[in-house]
Amino acid sequence: MTGGFKGLLLLSLCLVVWTVPIDRNVDTIHEEKAEENVDTGLYYDRYLREVIEVLETDPHFREKLQTANTEDIKNGRLSKELDLVGHHVRTRLDELKRQEVSRLRMLLKAKLDSTNALSVQMDHASLLKQFEHLDAHNQNTFEAKDLELLIATATKDLENYDAERHEEFKRYEMLKEHERREYLKSLDQEKREKEERRIEELKEKHRQHPKINAPGSVNQLREVWEETDGLDPQEFNPKTFFKLHDTNGDGLLDEQELESLFTKELEKVYDPKNEEDDMMEMEEERLRMREHVMQNVDINRDRLVSLEEFLKSTEKKEFNNPKEWETLDDTKPVYTEEELQRFEAELRDKEVDLGRRAETLRQEQELLKERSKALEAQKREYQQAVMEMSQKQMEQQAVNRQPPSGPNGELLFQQEIQKPTNEDSPVVKVPVDQNGDVQNKLPAEPPQNLLQHTS
Repeated sequence: MTGGFKGLLLLSLCLVVWTVPIDRNVDTIHEEKAEENVDTGLYYDRYLREVIEVLETDPHFREKLQTANTEDIKNGRLSKELDLVGHHVRTRLDELKRQEVSRLRMLLKAKLDSTNALSVQMDHASLLKQFEHLDAHNQNTFEAKDLELLIATATKDLENYDAERHEEFKRYEMLKEHERREYLKSLDQEKREKEERRIEELKEKHRQHPKINAPGSVNQLREVWEETDGLDPQEFNPKTFFKLHDTNGDGLLDEQELESLFTKELEKVYDPKNEEDDMMEMEEERLRMREHVMQNVDINRDRLVSLEEFLKSTEKKEFNNPKEWETLDDTKPVYTEEELQRFEAELRDKEVDLGRRAETLRQEQELLKERSKALEAQKREYQQAVMEMSQKQMEQQAVNRQPPSGPNGELLFQQEIQKPTNEDSPVVKVPVDQNGDVQNKLPAEPPQNLLQHTS
């Protein structure tokens, strides 16, 4: 990753973080670098990541990234360099954009499905305009405007990302308090008092932790230098420290590199094995620490710390004599009682709405069951009709296979039946009269001369 590329990530577009092992024996940094993907949290994170990775493969654009500054990125001048990249890069970017448009269409369809708007004819061209990270008017090719919109949108979204994380944490804390109160209401007085004592004991146990060094202070950095880097605390050197933790060697500390410096302090307060320690609170604490350092060190507010900015911060009074760091337990709650009441009212409204939807689904399920029963009855009737029809056909076929009979039920034969078996077999001819009766039938009464001869 180049220094210019890191400039493109000036607003936490840190898509790739390089972890560099330290040689404890010779105090040098190995050149081998292991890649680790970091999600920006944006809903178009994958698209953003892939676009930048493809652009980096073009030598011309990569060179421009190396020399680009903050203003070049913000004012869109860097986007104009897209016209000079190779054909294979443009082809790949076109493909990425079409894939992103297809994904957004699926998101829109899923949203409409969830709102029971299936009968509404979707106008994708209009609906896609709500997504600001690409040019929806041109859905097939990736142009300079697409890169400009992608950078501008990511810049704006990431500037608001921390505020959204704080708001998400506030809602998490209010939900936790709401559930605690509801649980206590469900207990009788004796059990409720016992549970309240248990909760207070857990809170007190959580407060019993070692002193927390202020993030970015000399004591905090020395502790990392000694315990993480394995170096002599008496030989602490800010410039060397910066280079050790500038893990990709681009001359800048990004937000992820800064947050990794606070791990030792956070481990003093939070342990995932302890019931009293909340890991969501630990991440909020990490965010607060990073914002504190950025506020004091990041002079140009580009969300990156240069070596010059870092060294200047070590000259400040706060670096050597910082105020004591207050954890979340030491500060006032992140929400007020009024906010909690509004949140609970919102939960009740959602619960009513969910109940209404559940009842609708139940009714629809009953209706489907009734329809299923009706269909099953129709199926049985149809099967019965088919069986009766088949039976009639079989009876009719049996009747058709019998030889014809006369008026008295006697069997009738054809006038002449020939059925040769082979060359030696004689042909049997049965004479019949003009009415079709067999002529050799025995007479009803024997001839008189035959009777006389017999007697």
